[in-house]
Amino acid sequence: MSEIAPSGLRDMRASREDYRLTAIVVVSVLLIVGLVVSAIDAESVEVNGLPAVVWCAIIAFGVQWLAWIPASISQTERFYDLIGGLTYVAVVAFSLWAGSQSDDISTREWIISGLVVIWSIRLSGFLYLRIHNVGKDGRFDQLKTSPVRFLVPWTLQALWVFLTLNVVIVINSQSGAAPALGIWDGIGLLLWIIGFGIEVAADSQKTAFNAKPENAGKWIDEGLWSRSRHPNYLGEILLWTGIAIFGVACFDGLEMVAWISPIFVYLLLTKVSGVPILDRRALENWGEDPDYLRYRENTPVLFPRLGAQRQ
Repeated sequence: MSEIAPSGLRDMRASREDYRLTAIVVVSVLLIVGLVVSAIDAESVEVNGLPAVVWCAIIAFGVQWLAWIPASISQTERFYDLIGGLTYVAVVAFSLWAGSQSDDISTREWIISGLVVIWSIRLSGFLYLRIHNVGKDGRFDQLKTSPVRFLVPWTLQALWVFLTLNVVIVINSQSGAAPALGIWDGIGLLLWIIGFGIEVAADSQKTAFNAKPENAGKWIDEGLWSRSRHPNYLGEILLWTGIAIFGVACFDGLEMVAWISPIFVYLLLTKVSGVPILDRRALENWGEDPDYLRYRENTPVLFPRLGAQRQ
């Protein structure tokens, strides 16, 4: 009896800690979104008394939190990425519709909206099929067992959707006529194409590499992966930077806060959830392999070196 009680108390303390940490994440995320919305909503059209950018945030979080309910009941992350992609499409569609209540949808709005839809369908479909084939995503092993903890990734995905889409939301939902297309829009489109091409090529090369039985348990160091340890993330950062450049002709005053989008993508992928996690796993798997350590030393994290590759 005395041995069981401490274990039960430890479980209760863990549960309280889950609530505390989850509450901190949710409140912090909502504060960030509130500050961003207050900065970028000045020229946003209103829908039922609220700026369209507010509705976009409501849609992003509403979809994620609704999806969290059945996901937490089933303790599954299988549809996490797919729901994220659909949320992008929903927010883009709403922002386009909202802006059309003030003026006709401009060519720029059609272009950037189309680019985001293409990217979101491609990436979410790729990630969904990958997790469907593998069976799970190891990032969620310790999260999905607790509905409270599992709320954290769904909340962070809503933040990811809203912040990365900031430029598109502002451009699409601005009241009045849109500025004419110019050189900056061409530069943005070119950078998006380059980034998207790199991301697709990197994902395809890694999928083909992992499909070969002889590569089981190995790291990929061929193709784009011989020039960058994370070329898919490089492509992601470049394409969102390209989207951001479309805002040069459109933003004024605090609307420039929307340029937090590519900065957020860069910081998240290189400092929080992308590179740090994958590099830590790589060191756990191959940290004592001299060939891997040589690859790690000679291959940049993101941006390939100019000139000949170090051996």
